[in-house]
Amino acid sequence: MDASALSNPRLQAMLEEEKRKAMANEFVAKLTDVCWDKCITGSIGSSFSNSEALCLSNCAKRFLELKMLTMQRVSSPR
Repeated sequence: MDASALSNPRLQAMLEEEKRKAMANEFVAKLTDVCWDKCITGSIGSSFSNSEALCLSNCAKRFLELKMLTMQRVSSPR
């Protein structure tokens, strides 16, 4: 790929979109890993128990809140 291709606005937009998708996938994978390990304690059946479902929901909410808070702190001027 030559330097002129890298300055193409359409290519730049595609690269940014792919970067956003990769970050979203990484976020979901991390959330799944953390909350699964925390909340799923028994054998895996056809559905989650009520306590597992509640734990997963609360864990995901807290994880998202922490991620948003972290992003705000990093992006805000000091």
